[in-house]
Amino acid sequence: MTKAKLPSPARRATSVVPEPDPQFARRLLAWYGRHRRHLPWRKNRNPYRIWVSEVMLQQTTVRAVIPYYERWLAAFPDIPSLARARPQTVLRMWQGLGYYARARNMQAAARIMLRAHRGKLPKDPGVLSRLPGFGPYTTAAVLSLAYDMPLPVIDANVRRVLMRVLGIDGEAAPARDGVLLARLKAFFPAAVPGSFNQAMMELGALVCRARNPACLSCPVRLNCRAAHEGRQEIIPTPNRRPAEKIEAAVAVVERNGSFLIHKRAPRGLLAGLWEFPGGKIEAGETALRAARREVREETGIRLGTVRRLGTVRHAYTRFLVTLHVFLCEPVRVPALPAAEFRWVSLPAIRRYPLPSGTVRVVDLLAARNAGDRR
Repeated sequence: MTKAKLPSPARRATSVVPEPDPQFARRLLAWYGRHRRHLPWRKNRNPYRIWVSEVMLQQTTVRAVIPYYERWLAAFPDIPSLARARPQTVLRMWQGLGYYARARNMQAAARIMLRAHRGKLPKDPGVLSRLPGFGPYTTAAVLSLAYDMPLPVIDANVRRVLMRVLGIDGEAAPARDGVLLARLKAFFPAAVPGSFNQAMMELGALVCRARNPACLSCPVRLNCRAAHEGRQEIIPTPNRRPAEKIEAAVAVVERNGSFLIHKRAPRGLLAGLWEFPGGKIEAGETALRAARREVREETGIRLGTVRRLGTVRHAYTRFLVTLHVFLCEPVRVPALPAAEFRWVSLPAIRRYPLPSGTVRVVDLLAARNAGDRR
């Protein structure tokens, strides 16, 4: 007996799944009205506060951002206070969020706003997009949420939602945003742009998640081609590229109860932050030898006794770093430029802006000191 040939899922989907239309927006906004999270930056439409939240939320979870957001506003409640702050204070308040260029760009933009726009965030997209740190996403997000300008936004959450709804295969790369924006504009509700943009981002965060999407709870499931075809777990294509592993040595040089820290270069990775001497372990080199070499190359200090303090592992966006930490006693200390090097007490170290990995080294050192006092 010949079995009937079933149509392919893709063929069925083409005739059944409707393209998003005004009903898509209405269903999404109704869901958002019932399920949106009550977040501190949603209490009002203050442009500065929206701007701060949007920059902080880039590649950081809402839960992690909230305490940083509240501390930031306590220190810099408005654009003029941010513009007039010391750069080191700005970096210290940002410490732990990573991507420190964002904090520097925020202060640079605030200074321009104070000088050229009377301390206000400009409403003109062309003007705003020329300020430091205001790329297409940040410009559209701030202006749509604060001023209801009809500007659609695409972040990682929205990109994933659109790729699934439209059935677009491949990686969720920003290079796709031009195509996605063109499709999005066909059903974008210009009358309520801020609410729609927040609803799309909220849908991606709560329902259309990268892993284990909650499709049965999705208000726009009837419009979703990926869900209809059973491909929501593989759209977008999962990123399986492993993080690069790095082994580094850190030298905690102690002299008379003070510790040597140095300031990183003003440009490049972790620019302007303070850390202990150290660096990458070269091929065929032990961690101890690397610590001695890095101290000699960076400072000219000759070390005496060196003993292992411990190991710290820390994950950055593209790197998995193992820090081999050594407590070092200097024998000969040349004069060091004060602008780049400081001898500071353990409590004072925390007043400097530090990379997250260095914070964990300080914690390790503090635990050792606490143990010595027992």
